[in-house]
Amino acid sequence: MFSVTYAQLNGWLTAFLWPFVRILALIATAPVLSHMGIPVRIKVALAAFITLIVAPTLPAMPQATVFSATGVWIIVNQFLIGAAIGMTMQIAFAAVDAAGEFIGQQMGLGFAMLYDPRAGGNAVVVSSYLNALATLAFLVLDGHLQLISALITTFQSVPISTNVVAAASHAQGWKTLVGYGASVFSTGLLLSLPIVAALLITNIALGILNRAAPQIGIFQIGFPVTMLVGMLLLQLMIPNLMPFFQRTFDSGIAQVGRVAGAMY
Repeated sequence: MFSVTYAQLNGWLTAFLWPFVRILALIATAPVLSHMGIPVRIKVALAAFITLIVAPTLPAMPQATVFSATGVWIIVNQFLIGAAIGMTMQIAFAAVDAAGEFIGQQMGLGFAMLYDPRAGGNAVVVSSYLNALATLAFLVLDGHLQLISALITTFQSVPISTNVVAAASHAQGWKTLVGYGASVFSTGLLLSLPIVAALLITNIALGILNRAAPQIGIFQIGFPVTMLVGMLLLQLMIPNLMPFFQRTFDSGIAQVGRVAGAMY
């Protein structure tokens, strides 16, 4: 008769549950994979499928039961590790959103808002447009596969038994993640700088024209002119976006490795 002991059942459960929590946390926070348009069942099924492939290759799990205090604490740590990796890659997309905000404000479209299902709220229309292009580029460049591969690698660099909360020696990983967040402004400004500079010159030219010929009615033509110039520059910028997105995503994947390495 086939029989299973409690120790065997606990071993099978921990070998699956702890990696599953880390992978599911990544899918819940990573760009594209966490999109609200993807049903929750699909996300859970994808995490379970990846776990079934990865779990047999992992080293021995800590000797703790799932529902003990130690087991619950391990689950919390796995969630934080997966969420930190997902948020690291999310910063690259936040830089694209910031660039859209800067461009929209200069074009006079800062008030033009659209519902963004990715963020679950309203976003500037230019930001939504650039984010859609970034999402397509992310999929074309296999960024989602690279991100999952980077996560699987973290099981070797950051073992299941790692305590990333209580140990002060692991705080460097969180500092690395916070420091990378500063790139949202620098990368966003770098992406939007050509259009922002051109629109600034356009506004200066309109101001000079208003002083030279007040009868033209600069307030009537200023908004259409800046919007048309901004749309034209966006159109001209599109062919150069793919190399920029590729460098941004490669930097995000590399940063994932740095954050994970600093946590151990």
